[in-house]
Parts: sequence; C-alpha cells; structure tokens
Amino acid sequence: MSGLSGPVAQRGPRLLALLLAFLLGPSSVLAISFHLPVNSRKCLREEIHKDLLVTGAYEIADQSGGAGGLRTHLKITDSAGHILYSKEDASKGKFAFTTEDYDMFEVCFESKGTGRIPDQLVILDMKHGVEAKNYEEIAKVEKLKPLEVELRRLEDLSESIVNDFAYMKKREEEMRDTNESTNTRVLYFSIFSMFCLIGLATWQVFYLRRFFKAKKLIE
Repeated sequence: MSGLSGPVAQRGPRLLALLLAFLLGPSSVLAISFHLPVNSRKCLREEIHKDLLVTGAYEIADQSGGAGGLRTHLKITDSAGHILYSKEDASKGKFAFTTEDYDMFEVCFESKGTGRIPDQLVILDMKHGVEAKNYEEIAKVEKLKPLEVELRRLEDLSESIVNDFAYMKKREEEMRDTNESTNTRVLYFSIFSMFCLIGLATWQVFYLRRFFKAKKLIE
C-alpha cells in the first residue's frame, strides 16, 4: 500500500499541530465592549499568572462630537495599586507589560465631562501568555517555516499548561499545609481546654468540700 503524497501529506503535520493546539486548551483572550456613561468609572479585573506577557488594544468611540469637554482616562493597576499603564485623554492605542507575580490586575476607564453627552463605546481586546506573542514577527526574525511556527506555538502552549498545573499543585500543597496546621492547632487547643476543665472541676470539688466542712454539713 502506497502512502499519501503531495499537498495532503504536507498538510498532515500542520493539521495535527492545530488539532493538538485546539485540544490542549482555550486561548487566553479577553475581548469585550461596553458603554461608558459620562462622569462614570468602569473597571475590569482578571487574575494573571507570573512572568506572562500581557498585551492589549483599546478604542473609545466618542459620539459627543467634542461637546462638553469629554475626556476618558485609562489606568491599569495591580492589587498593590502599582500603575502598570496610564493614559490621559485616551481614544485609541495599545499597551503591553509583563507580570512580576501572580496577581489580580484591574483595567479602569473613567469618563469626565459636562452636560448631556451620549455614552461612549469602549472596545477592549486583551491577550496574555501564548496569545500575546506575535508569531509572525518571530517567524520573520528567525526565518521559520509555517510548520515550525505552529510547533513553536504548540511548545509555548504546552509550557503554559505545564506551568498552570505546577501552580495548581503548589496551591494544593499550600492549602494542605494550612489545613494540617489548622488541625494541629485545634488539637492542641482542645487538649488545653480539656486540662483547664479538669483543673476547674478539681478546684470546685475541693472548694465545695472546704465550704461544707466550714458549715459543718459534712465531716
């Protein structure tokens, strides 16, 4: 029996790589659009792992025609309040940063203006991890073939999944240690409470015995 040849054989590894990428997990992409009323503030929060590249693009459709001095501010912060990106009078642009630790990150849009102004339409597209990398630029710089690019993408995706499992295992170990520590403290507290109760009961017996003897109710 003769094997496949020609375009079908050439597409085989590429299709296999794409199938593996689909089965390995979903992409880390946050694409959302919402309306932002004047003099209001809306924030989006997302938990992101350590040492990940985060990229994003935003566009704010101003339907006021420049009336009311409408201005929109964009600010990205972590849970400690550190500013990772800030843009005054934002309208359209891109941003990128690398996370230093696993944390909750917040993207806030704030609109300021006067008068009756239509709501602004905000479009935000955020990517992190594998999806944030520009593999077309990597292919140009390293002169990679399409199949090599897909294999590189699969390699990065596999590494990301392994890191996720490693983080989950670490969190499970931390929770188990916390649970064991809590159980040990509860045990020690229970033993201490038991000795306190035994001591209190013993003291009450001797006290009542002396009291009854003083009243000559018992010998």
